[in-house]
Amino acid sequence: MGKILLEAPVFTIEAALKAAEFGVDRIELCSDFAEGGETPSVGALVFLKERLNIPIYVMVRPRGGDFVYTSDEIEVMKKDIQILDSFGADGFVFGVLDSTGEVDAGKCKELIDAAKGKPCTFHRAFDICANPNQALETIIECGFRRLLTSGTCNTLSEGLPIVKGLLNQAKDRIIIMPGGGLQPQHIGSLKESPYLTEVHGSCKVYRPSESEFTSDRVQLSKDPNAFRQVLTISKEVVTEFNGVLQR
Repeated sequence: MGKILLEAPVFTIEAALKAAEFGVDRIELCSDFAEGGETPSVGALVFLKERLNIPIYVMVRPRGGDFVYTSDEIEVMKKDIQILDSFGADGFVFGVLDSTGEVDAGKCKELIDAAKGKPCTFHRAFDICANPNQALETIIECGFRRLLTSGTCNTLSEGLPIVKGLLNQAKDRIIIMPGGGLQPQHIGSLKESPYLTEVHGSCKVYRPSESEFTSDRVQLSKDPNAFRQVLTISKEVVTEFNGVLQR
């Protein structure tokens, strides 16, 4: 019967290349892990499209922080979509809320229109919306193809029952893609739903930096390990996911 699709978010070129090598089915290309993901560079997309044969969905987020965007920020997001589309992005990932915590349908539709039919994912902005069940209906009405969610909780471990409820609510009208702390041990419970077709797992790991020198005078990050390690992806975790995702 095939396999449930595994998408992995990647924040480095190394992680993207290894994700494809290790068996990830699709990547979500982002920058700035510390902010939860922002729009990556065009150069990164072009480089990866030349080397990878798996779909690349691109995060479209002009800054960290909230998901209430000004009209100027929406214009930038539309331009990013148009430019990234012209360089081969296979899909786009974004989400817009209004000041009351509801999905901003008007601005979302503007961005979906800019994508010109390429699939769009509403990301975990959903998890901080005011009314999740109504938000899901709005997201479907806007024309999103999938929703990434941890079940309105910090991690999927906490939100698992809610995600299962969202799968049942959505049925086959939109893909509900569980993610946000997803672990291989969650898959058995999620597979109880006949509507589970895709999951989103970071599979992340850090490797030691190759730099032999570390300054003891200047610290450019609040993270004391920022210059001692590099974010990449774990072959073992990808393999474990793919094993349990077989139908």
